[in-house]
Amino acid sequence: MLEGKAMVEDSDMPVKMQMQAMSFASQALDLFDVFDCKSIAGHIKKEFDERYGSGWQCVVGSNFGCFFTHSQGTFIYFQLETLKFLIFKGASTP
Repeated sequence: MLEGKAMVEDSDMPVKMQMQAMSFASQALDLFDVFDCKSIAGHIKKEFDERYGSGWQCVVGSNFGCFFTHSQGTFIYFQLETLKFLIFKGASTP
């Protein structure tokens, strides 16, 4: 499990939601091989969609770039073990 190994690099999520994100990531690492980033990301997205409503996005890996717009209060970027985790809910356009 988590055991304090996660390091948040940036976030605008409420602390309780940040803790949930890191817990879901830890669960996914227990369930899937560390090289199966697609399954890890899918597990986290599914958990967030179920708990906080649909529209969540999750990127997992050790080397990736991205550019996105997110809804306020729904973004976290952290590292757990050797992987980086980016979780956010996309912003709706008017």
